[in-house]
Amino acid sequence: MTLSLDFFRSSIGKKIIMAITGFIWFGFVILHMVGNLQVFQGPEKLNTYAKFLKDLGPLLWVARIGLIVAFFGHVCTAILLKFENGSARPVSYAKGSTIQASLASRTMAYSGLLLLTFLVYHLAHFTLGITNPEHYSFEYILKNGDVVHDVYAMVILGFQDPIISGTYIVFMVFLALHFSHALGSMFQTLGILAPKHNPTIQKLSTGLGLIIFLGNCSMPISILLGYVR
Repeated sequence: MTLSLDFFRSSIGKKIIMAITGFIWFGFVILHMVGNLQVFQGPEKLNTYAKFLKDLGPLLWVARIGLIVAFFGHVCTAILLKFENGSARPVSYAKGSTIQASLASRTMAYSGLLLLTFLVYHLAHFTLGITNPEHYSFEYILKNGDVVHDVYAMVILGFQDPIISGTYIVFMVFLALHFSHALGSMFQTLGILAPKHNPTIQKLSTGLGLIIFLGNCSMPISILLGYVR
């Protein structure tokens, strides 16, 4: 037990926690995006999907709690690592070592904090109906006769607001930047592939970050332009 605690208190242990919790959230972001893209298939499809998730009942809450634990584990570990790195090098270099660092790697801490803000707002808007309760009050009758919360209408009304859509798109930029660097770091930390594959992994990470950006931004842009109503 002591050996295990010492390992996870170490720098490499914290990096492994970062990698695992980050991978959990990456998987969620992809699944969440794929599910939400059903908005392009109309209200019946998206609302049926939303009902399926709601009908999971306790399993849905287990998943939510797991994601919350992973998220805060990721954030807290990142803060600890940042403090440890600062303590190990209290005096800054005369010239920063950011010349060869990518924009994504240099903004990891800031993008992480911004994503925490976005997560709170996103839950308050689309999950809890706190920020825009008028978007949360519609019902939809499925083809099988079930009366459900109209998630489709909520998404349309939300993204018809240019401020909400614009804010969402800005946050997606930071999400894509965060993932484009984090995925490469995860593979390196876990030692899944040899160092010679790092350039390929980084290209793959950048590509996945771009897919996340385009997929998520396609919804507010299409709604703002009136292609999806």
